[in-house]
Amino acid sequence: MKKLVTVLVTVFLLISNLGIKTYADPVSPPNVSGDGVVLMDATTGQILYGKNVDQQFPPASTTKIMTALLTIENTKPDDIVTISNDFTTKNHTLLDGNTLCLENGEQIKVKDLLYGLLLRSANDSAVALAEHISGSVENFAKLMNKRARELGCTTASFQNPNGLYNKDHKVSAKDLALILRKLSEYPEFREIATTPYYTIPATNKTDQAKTVINRSLRNENKLIYKGSKEYYEGVDGGKTGYTIQSLHSYVAAATRNNHRLIVTIMHSADQKYFDDARALLDYGFNNFNLNKQFSKGQIVTYYKESNGTKIPLVAAEDFYYVTDKSSKSKPTFKFDNSSIKVDKFNKGERVTNIDLKLDDKYIGNLNLLSGVTYSPSVFSQNSITANFNKLYILYGAIGILGVILLFNLMLRKIKLFKKEF
Repeated sequence: MKKLVTVLVTVFLLISNLGIKTYADPVSPPNVSGDGVVLMDATTGQILYGKNVDQQFPPASTTKIMTALLTIENTKPDDIVTISNDFTTKNHTLLDGNTLCLENGEQIKVKDLLYGLLLRSANDSAVALAEHISGSVENFAKLMNKRARELGCTTASFQNPNGLYNKDHKVSAKDLALILRKLSEYPEFREIATTPYYTIPATNKTDQAKTVINRSLRNENKLIYKGSKEYYEGVDGGKTGYTIQSLHSYVAAATRNNHRLIVTIMHSADQKYFDDARALLDYGFNNFNLNKQFSKGQIVTYYKESNGTKIPLVAAEDFYYVTDKSSKSKPTFKFDNSSIKVDKFNKGERVTNIDLKLDDKYIGNLNLLSGVTYSPSVFSQNSITANFNKLYILYGAIGILGVILLFNLMLRKIKLFKKEF
């Protein structure tokens, strides 16, 4: 009986150990419902997980993150926006979605329109900002697409500032992530996007009572509410979106231990994007590390002159890379001394660049600057000058020694002369 118990216990322990061992295997990414999904490291732009990352989808109100970006980059928070006198007539279709009920001739601060844009997802806020910045929705759409290309977006085709459905208004999950990556750098965005409640002050067209009733805003991003089951620690902000054609979409950013991640979920039939976003962010923070390889100004390598002089080449900026937490790999690079064809080096000027690889995979490019000012001719002249200085010192020493010897000789002659007399 004792032997049987011993055998059973041994088998149980073996099974238990096998079960524990499976947890040491690499963790698979969560299964999320969106047709277009991206989990991006914000510092490097590296995609940690993706599904149909470059496929275009109608983005609905997640469009408004580009409108917010252009507003922050082209205006000041206290700038006054004057609503045009025909605004309500030409923008009557905006009533199909959320609005602030802006009135013709109303004067309102940019900051308050941004709160309306990001908290209530007000379509008229988006149009008012677009007209204020570019004069018209059409011109603003051109600006949106231009800025998207500057950010590295390859699929963005914006037709309006609010995301109301247009068959040509499309963007990919990757491009939305790139836009939020840039937007999340601005503290103004993070402050607004993480504010739970906000009441827009009275304007020239509204009294305080009407404002409290119609313009008391509640943030639609549930990840920001502390104490709620959806709350996510470190969230920097986000934006929801929905139309019948686009289905559900959601973008969010979160930072923990100076590591920021971006998540994009597009064209999701299920309204589980908050849960999916939390799962993706957990996957990212739990399984990946952000590492710094070089700091700005740090010596990366040296350029060697034929005369043996070594010129330090320094990093033009910080260089980061991402690894999974089990990896011990370090970035490598090749530097060809003969590839540099310059006559002189000026401190702080770009000399060359290097490609960095991790496990033989390209991870980025780094510009190298000269760490010193150096010119072969100047150094040669300096050498000549130094040699002349040495000669001057030598000749001077010899001259002084000669004077001393001559003085001693004269003293001796004087003494001899005195003795004779």
